[in-house]
Amino acid sequence: MINLCKRLVRSVCGSFVPAVCSAKCGNVDYSWGAEALATAHDFAVTMMLYIVYLCYAVAGIVVIISALQIYIKMNTGEDGIVKSVMMLIGACLFLIGATIIFPSFFGYRI
Repeated sequence: MINLCKRLVRSVCGSFVPAVCSAKCGNVDYSWGAEALATAHDFAVTMMLYIVYLCYAVAGIVVIISALQIYIKMNTGEDGIVKSVMMLIGACLFLIGATIIFPSFFGYRI
């Protein structure tokens, strides 16, 4: 009996969740027009430039730390040097490639 009551309460509560979510849709004010859209575009492009520079900085920090780790591994004679070098090259290629591919995917030239 208790299990049946729990199922009933769950189904009743679960049926209200989609109604609440769909009730909040469509509350968009279109009175600003194209000026607000242009402002949002300019803001997105400006932020994209900052993110590109941040990715370059992160790539530089990753290179420095990984190069030091590889140097220490080589001096101590540890295994896995080739794996570390390949991970370093892959990370740098991804970070730099992402800053070129992602903006061009959306049609921006930086």
